[in-house]
Amino acid sequence: MYEPINAVVIMGVAGSGKSAVARALEVRTGARLIEGDAFHPDRNIKKMSAGQPLSDKDRAGWLHALEKQLKRAYDAGERPILTCSALKRDYRDGLRHALPGLGFAYLQLSPEAAAERMAQRRGHFMPTSLLDSQFADLEEPLDEPFTLVLDGKLSVGELASAIHQWWQQHAPA
Repeated sequence: MYEPINAVVIMGVAGSGKSAVARALEVRTGARLIEGDAFHPDRNIKKMSAGQPLSDKDRAGWLHALEKQLKRAYDAGERPILTCSALKRDYRDGLRHALPGLGFAYLQLSPEAAAERMAQRRGHFMPTSLLDSQFADLEEPLDEPFTLVLDGKLSVGELASAIHQWWQQHAPA
């Protein structure tokens, strides 16, 4: 018997495909998508746009806002999907504390693959120059509960399908 997963965080470094996979999963499940980047305060966006990495202090308010959004959506009877880099265990534990039964789908990519993807995307505030700082902060969730580790090089459809199947297996009764 599986433990129930009430909501899913699609996580990984910049360029891993979090938003695209979350949108595909939203279509498959009818769940509510919460785009984590939309909750960054202006000062964080300005800092990243200028090529400066965020500190734990910079991320604290953003993560708290995401915790509130997850809880609010779940309390309203929705099945939330959150996109969030969730680079560190402490960040993930804070999200877990806000909403028990939170699952994490980690889109694992090499620095080279992430850089290639970031070089191809347009209109995002995060420059490729910050990718090294993302990998420096990354604490991979390889042995954490309620975590699905996926090869981020798979297609968006394959990733969304795998996450959907995993979420269905862990659906609340």
